[in-house]
Amino acid sequence: MSAAAEDLAIAEKKRVALSYLAEAWDSATAEGVDPEILAHAALFTALADLVLIYGEEPVAELARSLPDRIRAFEFSVDRVVQ
Repeated sequence: MSAAAEDLAIAEKKRVALSYLAEAWDSATAEGVDPEILAHAALFTALADLVLIYGEEPVAELARSLPDRIRAFEFSVDRVVQ
């Protein structure tokens, strides 16, 4: 498989994963779970899975990069940067 084809396959898997997560999120909020509680649970689950896969130190390095990425609007989906 070429690098371009592999990138497309990964992008499609990410799209499907986000679709599943959005559906689960919507179901939970419809059941009355507060979004901030969902966010904490999602972060815990994601970090725990990453630690299982990569170990503590690589995940700690990822976490150390988050403040700059947050400030760079990488996670601000509703914000328009001028």
